[in-house]
Amino acid sequence: MKNKYFSVVIICIVIIISSCQTSSPPNLVFVFPDQMRASTLGFLDKEPVLTPNLDRFATEGLVIANAVSNAPVCSPYRAQFMTGKYPISNGVVSNTTSHMAKLDMQLQENEICWSDILKTKGYSLGYIGKWHLDYPHEPYIDCANNRGDTKWNEWCPPERRHSFDFWYSYDTYDHHMRPLYWDTDAGRDEFHYVDQWGPEHEADMALKYLANENGEYRTEGEPFALVVSMNPPHMPYNQLPERYVRMYDGYESEIQVLINTPSVPDSTDRWGKYYRKHIKNQLAMVTGVDEQFGRIMQGLKDYGLYDNTIVVFTSDHGDNLGKHGKISKTNPYEESMNIPFIIRWPEKIQPRHDSELLLSVPDIYPTLLDLMGFSEDIPSVVEGSSFASYFQGQEQDLPSSQLYMIIRGSNLNKVEPADYKSMLGYDERGIRTEQYTLMIDRKAGGTTDIYLWDRLADPYQMHNLADEQAELVQKLYQEELLPWLEKTGDPWRWE
Repeated sequence: MKNKYFSVVIICIVIIISSCQTSSPPNLVFVFPDQMRASTLGFLDKEPVLTPNLDRFATEGLVIANAVSNAPVCSPYRAQFMTGKYPISNGVVSNTTSHMAKLDMQLQENEICWSDILKTKGYSLGYIGKWHLDYPHEPYIDCANNRGDTKWNEWCPPERRHSFDFWYSYDTYDHHMRPLYWDTDAGRDEFHYVDQWGPEHEADMALKYLANENGEYRTEGEPFALVVSMNPPHMPYNQLPERYVRMYDGYESEIQVLINTPSVPDSTDRWGKYYRKHIKNQLAMVTGVDEQFGRIMQGLKDYGLYDNTIVVFTSDHGDNLGKHGKISKTNPYEESMNIPFIIRWPEKIQPRHDSELLLSVPDIYPTLLDLMGFSEDIPSVVEGSSFASYFQGQEQDLPSSQLYMIIRGSNLNKVEPADYKSMLGYDERGIRTEQYTLMIDRKAGGTTDIYLWDRLADPYQMHNLADEQAELVQKLYQEELLPWLEKTGDPWRWE
């Protein structure tokens, strides 16, 4: 009888412990390189790129094929990710360079970011790598990115870090083989350089954060959220370890196939030359990022964090690399807008590839908080939608389109604060549906260019259908784009 009673007690204890473990808040690791288009995921077989770690990761997680960067340029993506709000609402409509200081264009201290909410829930928070949400101000930091007319790099003071208590970051600095960083406690003039490829060094730091020896990096026993923001495969494309380039020595014929796609200008064109010069190195950079991501995933296993950690891999935008005559991003082509998005959470999110959900950047904030059990803490001002239920296999209403917008920094550079709002009525707005991409460019001079692509019939977006499909343009504007403009408080209109 005593043995039976003892057995029942043991079973109850096991059940209680198991229940506690199941209900413990999950950790979060969010990895996003800069300027990596979705087609450079090897398992998609769209480009001859070597990504064995991401290929493996994709078999363990949910792959969202139709994830986009709604304003495909660095700072607007990052502000949307942090605030869950579209650019008009969060105020970061262009890159936060020195020219934007007069407009106070940067992530504001009073925004309630997802990181701020996790801090109130007892999370330790770490940020490693590129931040790009502060505009440089005088006296400018003495570094290479600040020596031209446009200044790029700036220190982020502790009060502007939105609850990230471990900080190993910089604003933007494009010298991948000798990057610079500010430590958590470093002052504005106390940055340091590292003679190591940026993604490799950042993976080293991420592993130290995960290992957390002697509680040096985070509070032991607390859940944590770690962001790793790598700069490559962002330009310049010649700054990477040679070992990754050598891995592509046998892929000349496959790369030649890429060069011969319709969207690549011919070899006499400026951008055709640009693409041919850099495509091999860019693919090699992606392979390097993949290797460092694999090291982070192995670290989660080594330190017993693999099962109760949500891991996301994505990018802030893509890169045309000269396709369509475009140097990189800030355009409505798939190479610029369509980004990787893979999320893994064992037993909570079943592995699968999904092409139904049209995921936008502001959706990431509420979806992650909802998955982590904090749906009631999502601020009402957040404009993104949570798809946590859909991620976990449940039925949910899905959006019929995604917003696209670009406000040109070159125009804003010339604007005085009093005229800033009037400029919001110009430049590019559009939508992306499962089949179509519509972009309307209202120029300050009074002309308007309209582009409509049927991506199912024309995957390279070579044929503008706007003139021959005028009724469809009007339908998409009225039924899809106009509601987005109203939702986001955007004054832009097409008459």
